[in-house]
Amino acid sequence: MVAIEVCGLTKTFGRVTAVRDVSFTAPAGLITGLLGPNGSGKTTTLRIVLGLVRASAGEALIGGVRYAALARPRRVVGAMLESTGFHPGRRARDHLRVLAAADGIPERRVDEVLDLAGLTAAARRPVRQFSLGMRQRLGLAAAMLGDPQVLVLDEPANGLDPGGMAWLRSTLRDLAAQGRTIVVSSHELGEVTRTVDHVVIVSAGELRFAGPLSDIGPTHTALESAFLSLTH
Repeated sequence: MVAIEVCGLTKTFGRVTAVRDVSFTAPAGLITGLLGPNGSGKTTTLRIVLGLVRASAGEALIGGVRYAALARPRRVVGAMLESTGFHPGRRARDHLRVLAAADGIPERRVDEVLDLAGLTAAARRPVRQFSLGMRQRLGLAAAMLGDPQVLVLDEPANGLDPGGMAWLRSTLRDLAAQGRTIVVSSHELGEVTRTVDHVVIVSAGELRFAGPLSDIGPTHTALESAFLSLTH
């Protein structure tokens, strides 16, 4: 099983310290919620995990190695950092075909992830016709192309209607039950209590809490109270 380990992570941009000495583990087989207010360091942390930003100190490891050391990263880690990285005139299926071809992934996998995301009927529609929620689904389909053991998702519930939220919750649960490591960045505390097993709370670039959701409490109110006390 492949876990994510963040060890003493620090990142400075000039005089600004975006992340300061953050350490946590996202265990395999569980859904970890990375929570914090805007500007708390969540996105910087995820970008370091994915090798998009270099840490000033410390490291982020995936299965014991840095992302850059993975032989075939897309086969190990699937990522969704935003829902805007699509060519608006390209059809959904063609978008996934291009990604699959670039990494030697069989084309049959494109249809599998379209079905997983509930987009089979919309596969031949251009992305510019997609709602934000449909783009989120397409982003998750792209993240799943390589059948990865690790998923890193930034605000995956953004733009989803209640049905879409239920679908996402069920999908992530099924994937975690297969032993995958899932990290979800979110500000939707109510949804988090129904989705995640493990919680990491950051504020002003520093770690405030890391541990099982059950250590805080099973309800939205308990998590909200803890979140407010830890981030203010």
